[in-house]
Amino acid sequence: MRTRIDRSTALGLGVVAVSAVLYWLANRGFDANRGDFFYLADAFLHGRVWLDFRPGFGNSNDVILVDGRFYVPFAPFPAVALMPLVALIGALPADQIESAINAVLAAWGVGLCWWLLGRIGVERLVDRLWLTILFGFSTQILWVTTRGGVWHTGHLVATILTFACLLERWGSRRAWLIGLLAGAAFMTRAPLAFAIPCYALLLAPGGTLALRRLVGDTAGGLRGLRGLRGLPWRTWIVLGLGVSPALIGFFAYNQVRFGTPFESGYALATLPAWLEAQRERGLFSIVHIPMNLDYLLVHLPSVIAEPPFFKPDGLGLSVLLTSPGLLLAFRAEWRRREVQLLWLTAVLVLIPTLLYYGGGWLQYGYRYFLDSVPFVIALCGLAAVHRGGVGAGWKAMIAFGTAVMALGVYWAYNL
Repeated sequence: MRTRIDRSTALGLGVVAVSAVLYWLANRGFDANRGDFFYLADAFLHGRVWLDFRPGFGNSNDVILVDGRFYVPFAPFPAVALMPLVALIGALPADQIESAINAVLAAWGVGLCWWLLGRIGVERLVDRLWLTILFGFSTQILWVTTRGGVWHTGHLVATILTFACLLERWGSRRAWLIGLLAGAAFMTRAPLAFAIPCYALLLAPGGTLALRRLVGDTAGGLRGLRGLRGLPWRTWIVLGLGVSPALIGFFAYNQVRFGTPFESGYALATLPAWLEAQRERGLFSIVHIPMNLDYLLVHLPSVIAEPPFFKPDGLGLSVLLTSPGLLLAFRAEWRRREVQLLWLTAVLVLIPTLLYYGGGWLQYGYRYFLDSVPFVIALCGLAAVHRGGVGAGWKAMIAFGTAVMALGVYWAYNL
């Protein structure tokens, strides 16, 4: 244990504190009226998996009604994580201070980002500060914290869990702990299940070399089988054991709610007519890819005559406008196996959301991309290490994205 707090830790704690205040100032006036996770946590505490009332205003959407019971379609781990708080103060008081809770969760993610950047080798504090600002205030973290509600709290919890997985990979590398965290992330945001195989490769001594052995050498018959003996099977088994409680919990939760382990509830949730028409084309389908790519990469706001002179439509906004600083990830050293695997993870996690019907509405930017953002931030950190820091041009891009997202706080209240 350190007897004194070093400069890096002190500055990191300051960044976390300032971030929490800024997030609370941004979200304190907005009430999403969808604190479903607090009431689901209370239901769990009372031995139920359903709510005894319909959350939201009137005939609100994203609710499942079965035999007079109201079910929450969203993955349940955030409710599990909130159970101690709800047990202490109650579901309604927790819902009433959701803005403060989400501000703390978002600032927690900022703190883990700062910690991870230091752990992967970003030594200059000014570079670490710029990259932490990139994550905390030039991605949709600011938007989801401002808007709040069940849809967005899940993103905050998933981001914390993903950063924790990466911290452990660049730390003690305990496979069982990464498995537990990755399983919890999957039970928060389902697309993060696609990160689990990549965690296995990141834990392997050879990384992508292990993948080549696993896929390629098996074609070599007996010689290939001998090569498989060198793979870290014990580590992978321990990782799988860590993930297994989440998998068992996922299927059991579905079975108890809907009588089948394979129904998560997303196909049953109530929706507005236009979004239901999208779902009828397929819960996951290639027909949704052009829409999602548009929201992620291309979608632009309308120009208006009065300040701030542009207006988003709430469907999406190009990441090149909101988070141009993330392009720094392309400057990481591609020959490094960690870089290759982080890119693979970011892409794999994004694939199911590109196939998903929902699109993420209502949003300022493409909030589903947040599932991939921690991996991209790690790549930005590795790029800063490889290139000798964050240059002036990249700082300008981060500042631009931060300004764009700051205007998103205004639109959170005025769309």
